Amino acid sequence: MSLFSPFAICLASITVLAVLGLPIGYAMIGGSILYLLVQGQDLAIAAEQLLQGLRGSFVLLAIPLFILSAELMNVGSLSNRLLDFCNALVGRFRGGLGHVNVVQSVIFAGMSGSAIADAAGVGRLIIGMMTRDGRYSRSYAGAITAASAVVGPIIPPSIPMVLFALVSDASIGYLFLGGAVPGLLMAAMLMAINSVVAHRKGFPVEDPVVLRRLPMITVRAFPALMMPVILLGGIYGGVATPTEAAAIAAAYAFLISILLYRDVSAKDAYRAVLSSARSSASIGLMIGGALVFNYVVTIENIPNSLSALISGYDLSPLGFLLIVNVTLLILGCLLEGITILLVIVPIFVPTAQALGIDMVHFGVVVVVNLMIGLITPPYGLLLFVVANVARAGLWPIMRDVFPFLLALIAALAFITLVPDAVLWLPRLLGYSG
Repeated sequence: MSLFSPFAICLASITVLAVLGLPIGYAMIGGSILYLLVQGQDLAIAAEQLLQGLRGSFVLLAIPLFILSAELMNVGSLSNRLLDFCNALVGRFRGGLGHVNVVQSVIFAGMSGSAIADAAGVGRLIIGMMTRDGRYSRSYAGAITAASAVVGPIIPPSIPMVLFALVSDASIGYLFLGGAVPGLLMAAMLMAINSVVAHRKGFPVEDPVVLRRLPMITVRAFPALMMPVILLGGIYGGVATPTEAAAIAAAYAFLISILLYRDVSAKDAYRAVLSSARSSASIGLMIGGALVFNYVVTIENIPNSLSALISGYDLSPLGFLLIVNVTLLILGCLLEGITILLVIVPIFVPTAQALGIDMVHFGVVVVVNLMIGLITPPYGLLLFVVANVARAGLWPIMRDVFPFLLALIAALAFITLVPDAVLWLPRLLGYSG
């Protein structure tokens, strides 16, 4: 590729615009339009690709609905009830609130599909519980909150997996199933690290919840706990598509918050809808920019060129997956995960398919990589989120998150080497890929 080729000019313009502070979605649209201009093509192609891509993908509707579900949970008492339930389960052990932090992420994962929603919503509550009376340092509370939030988009439902399905045509339902076992494995490893650190640093043991209170706590949390059952039961029972199930989940969160718990005012509901609209618009802008840029990548034949290049090295599927892991982990230190998923990952998909790599396995490996990138310095978006929520310094949080980061990378290595860890559950429920 020449230094002054149209594609090189496109890449350079996107980089410059992003460095100047323009949102990456706008930067990709601007760079792609410049490419079309240099190539002498109709500039209307950019609008055509954007509109057709967004209008033609019914699955994208699931994203704002999952975000709305999370926002409704955060403005009501659902999060508090879930935290009480988690504390009753695991709060009695050494470092108990750290365990509560991880368990609530696993449960909340079945409702929001978003790591940021987990860290900024329920994370704010659990960080307050952990730092009260100086029981845990703010940096450690922030670190384990960030690490546990990574688990959220691995366990179904998952917004990143919806986006991977968009760029790969993989089944969303089986991608969701494929993330269940890896997500639980990651949660178990985080709890093991928390237990080791808690014993070494002498973190407190919470007062155990008396047995007679457990039924009442469970009853209080039961409607919230039923949300992932309704969501996933609808998908795998054949009653609803993932998008329809996301709509059902949003409606359920709205109804139980307003009609059952009666703790969400009209103002709170408006604020939740407004916040989810802003988040959805931000993601939609990135998706639109990626659709236009992916047209440029396709015209330049980049995926097929990469596939031919890798074929020349006679790589095995495992060798290719290791290269993808290293590449995505490095990019995750520098770029936002959705950008990588929409721009970089589509380049790898044809090669993975040519090597016979299962798309459900590949999708889960990719999403785990991108989620780990959320807590990887120097960018690590979740680190900035929890630093703000916990009111702690960024460097102390980076120091405390390091053992959790190593544990998550070890989990990534395991699911890369053992595809059955991902594919066992989907195959159990009918997947034949």
